[in-house]
Amino acid sequence: MKKAVVTGGTSGMGLGVAKMLVEKGYYVYATYVGPDFTEKIDNFEAIKTDQTNRKEVYDFIRYVKGETNHLDCLVCNAGMSIRKSFTDFEDKDWDMMMEVAVNSHYIMCREFFPIIPAGSRVLFTGSQMGLMPHGTVLAYGVTKSAVHALCKNLVKEFEGTGTTVNAIVPGFVETPWQKEKPEEIKQNIYKKTAIHRFASVEEIVDAFRFCIENPFVNGSLIEVNGGYSYK
Repeated sequence: MKKAVVTGGTSGMGLGVAKMLVEKGYYVYATYVGPDFTEKIDNFEAIKTDQTNRKEVYDFIRYVKGETNHLDCLVCNAGMSIRKSFTDFEDKDWDMMMEVAVNSHYIMCREFFPIIPAGSRVLFTGSQMGLMPHGTVLAYGVTKSAVHALCKNLVKEFEGTGTTVNAIVPGFVETPWQKEKPEEIKQNIYKKTAIHRFASVEEIVDAFRFCIENPFVNGSLIEVNGGYSYK
């Protein structure tokens, strides 16, 4: 059985990708934080892992390596956003966001590298915020820009193996986090999106599926934003 890791894999896009991988025959190890994950899913294991904590990240890596000698798909999806103005941001806020989105995923790519067989898939969840500046999310945008760069640079490390590395770059998606936005803000976002709505999780999952199934797409940042750059 093929094995996969999905970080942030118990809600929103991460859970959608994890379920898609299970349907494709993978056994999935997912990281998460927050309340205990109680949904029962065959061939799916949720392991509580605080990715701001290096020890917990390495503990997760050791656990997966103890369970399998191959990892056929690594989905670096976890991220976090702290909504503060540029001048109110503290060092610890910046460090936590970089640790989750960038550092922990770099460590996983490096530590899992020896057990990733030829022809595997490495995928990242980027963000439109990493391409287009937005107020109050400077740090989030920078972390996602770094994710995009990590994706493109990793391609060379897998050169000649048939393993591909890509990033899906969503715009606004109907996840639990986005549903908390005030309606006025949502309406403003709709006006800036040519399709005038948020994406569904499944529409984003389809982009991940495409990258998993297509062996020639490599080093790509695939924007799925409903025409957010539409003027």
